[in-house]
Amino acid sequence: MAEQDVTAGQLLLAEYQSVKDEQKARIGFRDNLLYVTLAVVAAVIAAAVQAKRTEMLLALPPVCVVLGWTYLVNDEKISAIGRYVRETLGPRLAELAGYADAFGWESFHRADTRRKLRKVVQWVVDLLAFCVVPLSGLGVYWGGGQVSGGLLVVSVAEAAAVLGLGVFVTLYAVGEPGARTG
Repeated sequence: MAEQDVTAGQLLLAEYQSVKDEQKARIGFRDNLLYVTLAVVAAVIAAAVQAKRTEMLLALPPVCVVLGWTYLVNDEKISAIGRYVRETLGPRLAELAGYADAFGWESFHRADTRRKLRKVVQWVVDLLAFCVVPLSGLGVYWGGGQVSGGLLVVSVAEAAAVLGLGVFVTLYAVGEPGARTG
């Protein structure tokens, strides 16, 4: 029996290492998406200004929606891994070891008094980067006076996609099941 417990414990520790490695990789990827978004936004705006063509700003919404959705999906997976370690893997390993609490950091860091403020600030940053910027680009295009019929239809569809992303960013930020809890 003890041999099986050791084997089970080793398997759980290997699983822990594996999911933490995935979480670490996703954190790096997610965080870099903000920098990529800023670089792409700057490049599109610079090109539109240099060419004096506001319709080039129509590139902002699809880029921001794709990068924003990818950011959001990775953020949710990061949180899901944290929940899995706290709620499933940690308790299983603690039970095997006869220990009250395994992986205490997974819960401890969540008790920080400034955590809620950081989550609100992150929600605002996410909305600014992935929603406000492309909607502003659309506003400049619409206000530029050279709106064509076909591009108007495209721009309205883009606005709807950006607003949809904003809804998901907000739902995840306020605590939809599985959202931003990690």
